[in-house]
Amino acid sequence: MKLPSIAAALAAAALLPTLTGASQTPAALAADAKALPSLNMEATVKAAQIDPRRADDTLTPGAKASVLLVERALRDRNLLDAQWVDGYFGTTTIAAYAKYQKSLGYTGLDASGLPGRTSLAKLGAGRFTVTRVVQPGARVSTGGVVVNTRTRDMLAEAERLLGRDLALDQGSYNPGGDPTSAGTHDGGGVVDVSVDGMSAATRTAAARALRRVGFAAWVRSPSQGDWPWHIHAAAISDTDLSGQAQHQTGDYYLGLNGLADRGPDDGPKVTIRTWEEYRLHS
Repeated sequence: MKLPSIAAALAAAALLPTLTGASQTPAALAADAKALPSLNMEATVKAAQIDPRRADDTLTPGAKASVLLVERALRDRNLLDAQWVDGYFGTTTIAAYAKYQKSLGYTGLDASGLPGRTSLAKLGAGRFTVTRVVQPGARVSTGGVVVNTRTRDMLAEAERLLGRDLALDQGSYNPGGDPTSAGTHDGGGVVDVSVDGMSAATRTAAARALRRVGFAAWVRSPSQGDWPWHIHAAAISDTDLSGQAQHQTGDYYLGLNGLADRGPDDGPKVTIRTWEEYRLHS
């Protein structure tokens, strides 16, 4: 029997990892990652807030490709029927994503159907990479209330734009708090700003500053509900938003007032941007 040459043996050994699926070099793994499609998390979360609030099946601009990646992955896990793989992150896709989150062991805010960074990364393993990541950050105390670091930073920038400090009447992660809040403060990203001592013009200016940095913000009056004058602000695309707050941010994009009557937006007009978009353009 003729023995193989040393060169042939070495060549065969070099091919073995590829043929058997053994570990690859970091460079090879990076190349594989680059070959996967990318999912824009900002666009996906935006669609998940707006689409369930639409009266029709209009797609959220710039989100279709990323939403399709999510829907195909949910379909392949038998969580979403193929007829709903359409690039529209409506209530059916929200429900399917919530089931997926629960399958990971998530509960409460982490299983609301609004995609978070960790669940998207798990869903996309071997299928897509996640870019333009949105993260609420850790919970912190500011002004005597609890918020997350993303909300804290947004408030600080709004104060800089306004040129004055803002006092908070209510913070985030406050289930069982003020019943007039209808659950909007149960999760993250939502605050009520005190308007004590503010003129009507200053209240409007404060709401405008909050909107500019990425809040869906409205001046609330006693005539609208059983509450005193204040500014209600929900941080757009905060992945810790309660379901009720998600609906408010979706309505904000659609030109509505964030109240149960879904009336026209009565706040100052600004270009709607998330915190991440504001930072990118400022």
